Amino acid sequence: MSFGPFSFRLGARCPQSHARTGVFETPHGAVPTPAFMPVGTRGTVKGILPRDLAELGSTMVLANTLHLHLRPGEETVARLGGLHRFMNWDGPILTDSGGYQVFSMADISRTDEDGVGFKSIVDGSLVRFTPERVMDIQRALGADVVMAFDHVPVDPLDRAQTQESTDRTHRWLERCVRRWRDAGGVDTGQALFGIVQGGAFEDLRHASVDAVCEHDLPGYAVGGVSLGEEREAMRAAFAAATPRLPEDRPRYLMGIGTPLDFFDAVEQGADLFDCVTPTRHGRTHQMFTKAGILNVRNSGWKDSTRPIDPEWPCPSLEGFTLGVLRHLCTTREMLGATLLSLQNLHFFHCLLREMRAAIEAGTLAQLRAEILPRCTERVAP
Repeated sequence: MSFGPFSFRLGARCPQSHARTGVFETPHGAVPTPAFMPVGTRGTVKGILPRDLAELGSTMVLANTLHLHLRPGEETVARLGGLHRFMNWDGPILTDSGGYQVFSMADISRTDEDGVGFKSIVDGSLVRFTPERVMDIQRALGADVVMAFDHVPVDPLDRAQTQESTDRTHRWLERCVRRWRDAGGVDTGQALFGIVQGGAFEDLRHASVDAVCEHDLPGYAVGGVSLGEEREAMRAAFAAATPRLPEDRPRYLMGIGTPLDFFDAVEQGADLFDCVTPTRHGRTHQMFTKAGILNVRNSGWKDSTRPIDPEWPCPSLEGFTLGVLRHLCTTREMLGATLLSLQNLHFFHCLLREMRAAIEAGTLAQLRAEILPRCTERVAP
């Protein structure tokens, strides 16, 4: 696949599943896939320097359209040099459409055929998002990948509601595509991804893939998962959609981020992921390691001199022990949350790197059997 400065080159394929490796080329660099994108909601990955993100192995990051529109505003971001300079990040950036944020503000928003109106969480003023407005905001922000405005169902298990929101997502996609193409399409240095909806219903997911893929776009995403439904319903939703998306385009599964999620999704052919899990867990003092998940505030770690993760050591944590990390967390030192976030991001990138290598070697099933039982367990002192 090649769309102007964007291309996607397939690599190895797993004979036992839909898993594959690839390279997504963008104007700001290449992204080896499968890949995890750290979330920089307001233009920063909380507590992490851009230099550290790069050193950890991050290749692409995400920023939030709605939050940046509310503050400081896309015009300000543009005047300050665009999102790459604003974030001091010279790699690829993806901006979401705000559809999920609208879903999360259902109590203060009103959706109609034209778009969504809601009260600003900053100053209470009225804000209006339409497909065209969302495209304009993302163009001004200047990300490499921009997402179509979608309507996320409040209850993905309610068929009537899901049917309505999915059909509206398709109609809004037509308007997003028209606005994007009228502005210059990929010639502007931005790739538009369409979003598949359909809730927990296999037939609606299949129909949504067909409708979204009627538009020849540089990439496609699966949305509306991990909204509170049971894990099996979530797995069934992306399993129904992901393998049906075009093989020669990047496939982005939105908003998931646990080791189990990664294995399940990669096995269905997903290439890109984002989630706040590593940094949010860092701020709540939960730490991912190859040996399992640790509650660093646990009193049992008070005098621990054990290294953080001897199998996948994070260079940023060299010299720190669990006992020191516990002290930083219990005294609410800012450094504690930063160090744990660094460790969690490092773990996620290590895991995806190992998965890419396993796909190339044909050993993904063995890697899953070796790593998952360990890294998902809670580790006691």
